[in-house]
Amino acid sequence: METNKPPVIWLNVAIFSLTLGVAAIGTPLYAYYIGFDWAQCLMLLVAFSFCGLSITAGYHRLWSHKTYEANGVLKFIFAIGGAFALQNSILHWSSDHRVHHRHVDNNDKDPYSAKRGFFYSHIGWMLREYQASRYTDYSNCRDLQKDSIVMWQHRNYAWLALVTNFGFPFVFGLIHGDVWGALLLVGVVRLVLSHHTTFFINSLAHIWGSQPYTDKNTARDNGFLAFLTFGEGYHNYHHIFENDYRNGIRWWQFDPTKWLIKACSWFGLTKNLRKCPEDRIEKARATMLLKTLQTKLADAPNSQVRLERLEEEYDALMLKISDYYSAQKRMLELRKARLVKHYENFEFVQQYEQMKSRLDEQRKAWKLLTAQYA
Repeated sequence: METNKPPVIWLNVAIFSLTLGVAAIGTPLYAYYIGFDWAQCLMLLVAFSFCGLSITAGYHRLWSHKTYEANGVLKFIFAIGGAFALQNSILHWSSDHRVHHRHVDNNDKDPYSAKRGFFYSHIGWMLREYQASRYTDYSNCRDLQKDSIVMWQHRNYAWLALVTNFGFPFVFGLIHGDVWGALLLVGVVRLVLSHHTTFFINSLAHIWGSQPYTDKNTARDNGFLAFLTFGEGYHNYHHIFENDYRNGIRWWQFDPTKWLIKACSWFGLTKNLRKCPEDRIEKARATMLLKTLQTKLADAPNSQVRLERLEEEYDALMLKISDYYSAQKRMLELRKARLVKHYENFEFVQQYEQMKSRLDEQRKAWKLLTAQYA
């Protein structure tokens, strides 16, 4: 017997269908018969970036994960941008996301479990009331309920969403001299792009990419998705180190959300930026690489000898990482207290330099060995 499906959320169905239809059909027709100029295209990029960064830096890294603190001005800007992005209130979005991290890939509890398929995790989960309590139970966000800006936006979300989504494009259109073009490009196209690039993190970022840090969930790192989502595409890293304000931790990784948060700290707009300790990151990468190579070498010729050597080098690397980073912590304390040059610490400083050198050598040996097997 077929079970009854959850009720359809017709408002969401209407919004997603109409905006996508207007953007896909109306935009090329308007471009052909009337055209868009550089100012309209630039405003599309500005509005898209405002929405995207309000979600990534605000909804996600500030409120959902508390990876840093922000002052009232910045929080207000993100609250307005989040309403403009039309992805529900901060409180509701953060509640869903915290449940997702707590129960990732659990089909019964994860609101947008990737294991239920691409369509479901991308948009399907918002088209029916699969979990009706999502709209009433915010017990996992009691901290956010103490935030006056969060609760102001939550109470006034409907009219804020209407005012921003129609008001911003309309005002720009009046100034620019093409209201209909602005409503189409800055209003509808911007909204569709904002929606679906964000949704890619729930769907594509769980099926497409690499897993350099963990395979305990479906999250992947994907540089292309990071480009589309202001740095959110480094999702494998994020799911194991969710309290880090960064997603792309390397200097060359595209993460403008990280750059924005860091830049704001220079002006006192953000503070207490949280970062995962480097030793945990390095150990996670090495452990995941070991696991991958163990699987690959399991049926290879002389696999036992190779695996034993691999595990020996791995154990040596783990030990040297622990020794070095423990010593580094002590060294930072001494530097902070300006005691590095004191005679009684001279021997420790020498030991620290030796630990650093030994770790560098072990890293090279590990890299050369794993490169042979990879």
